[in-house]
Amino acid sequence: MQNSQRTPGVVPGRLDQASYNRNFDELHPPLDAHEAHVAADRCYFCHDAPCVTACPTDIDIPMFIRQIQTGTPDNAARTILEQNILGGMCARVCPTETLCEEVCVRQVAEGSPVEIGQLQRYATDHLMEQGIHPFTRAAETGKRVAVVGAGPAGLSCAHRLAMRGHDVVIFDAREKAGGLNEFGIAAYKTVGDYASFEVDWLLKIGGIELRTGMKLGENLTLDELREGFDAVFLGIGLPGVNALRVEGEAHAHVRDAVDFIAELRQAEDLSKLPVGREVVVIGGGMTAVDAAIQSKLLGAEHVTMVYRRGRERLSASTFEQELAAARGVRIILNAQPVAFNTTDGQTVSSVTFAYTEDTPNGMQASEETFTLPADQVLKAIGQSLEGVPGVVETEGGKIVVTGPGRTSLDGVWAGGDCAAGGDDLTVTAVADGRDAAEDIHLALVGEAAVAAE
Repeated sequence: MQNSQRTPGVVPGRLDQASYNRNFDELHPPLDAHEAHVAADRCYFCHDAPCVTACPTDIDIPMFIRQIQTGTPDNAARTILEQNILGGMCARVCPTETLCEEVCVRQVAEGSPVEIGQLQRYATDHLMEQGIHPFTRAAETGKRVAVVGAGPAGLSCAHRLAMRGHDVVIFDAREKAGGLNEFGIAAYKTVGDYASFEVDWLLKIGGIELRTGMKLGENLTLDELREGFDAVFLGIGLPGVNALRVEGEAHAHVRDAVDFIAELRQAEDLSKLPVGREVVVIGGGMTAVDAAIQSKLLGAEHVTMVYRRGRERLSASTFEQELAAARGVRIILNAQPVAFNTTDGQTVSSVTFAYTEDTPNGMQASEETFTLPADQVLKAIGQSLEGVPGVVETEGGKIVVTGPGRTSLDGVWAGGDCAAGGDDLTVTAVADGRDAAEDIHLALVGEAAVAAE
């Protein structure tokens, strides 16, 4: 540990290289073949398995685990990828503790579930590392579909459409594809350049063109897309960031947590990434937890996560909360910021919070306050929709959809975080994109053609 860990302000190089390597190593190392077989042997292969019902992409979990058990992991991977083409990433980042593994019969009976996520990773890695793409395109339909957003929903939609024989062009505002998987996932959950590797592997299906640097509402319009393509899918996520509207929010080193995480994910040398000594993270979701833990791993001495409501309202899972606590992150509940303070007139030095209480009339802030020292503040208070024209119906800051992603505008579908009703998870975005693609395919070729496939 270097002396710079105690240096005030936002500075790089708080730790030695060995500490960075250790801190940002994989959270869950992969299973080897023997470990995978031992883990697979624990599955009861339930009829009407509750784990399948709990999976947003409806993967036949008992089937793929049986295939691992019988020594055919590539077949297991195909079972997974038929339902979830981003099954490799989901195996790394899915909150399995609140989905499939939470309802596993082993978990209910013994408190120790089958390691479904780890087994899924074992199978998909085994196949993908060989460069195998198990799917081929159907005969070309002559139809062209625009997909806006190269995140989980857009990639899933594009792949399924390409499989059905359609030509797809994916437009994305950033310089790299991947969306949340590339820019928004904690670095210790998916190490190396796995997100880019998975995108490259997915594109091997063929029939998909990727155009980056194209943002809806700036150099790309929905009218142009509707004129130039037979259908449009919007998987744009929530690119805007909500403001706190608190005094002093414009002070230096008060920034959005999503930008902090994206910068960290793209950093080639973590020792050059500056972080505060006293870091305060505002929010109670997965982004807040990821920002808080990674600040600590970068060498921040004290990291405090502050959420305005009680623990029962935290959207971060119990597992994530416990992970944060184990990394030394303090969590304060029922408090909201009322002022970002400064001693030099420019840079944040502390944050004043008011205690809050949920009442029948909504959340109320009390007059009782406290102040935390802070040389860096990361805001993780939610994101908002941007770039969607008013002709597409929205509600509550998201696009209104019916059935498998149909918007209020004919010929336009939407899915993932930008669409109403989602859980803001990679796995649900994948399901949205897949299901919308099937509905787009039906709309383009007709029921008779689909029935004949």
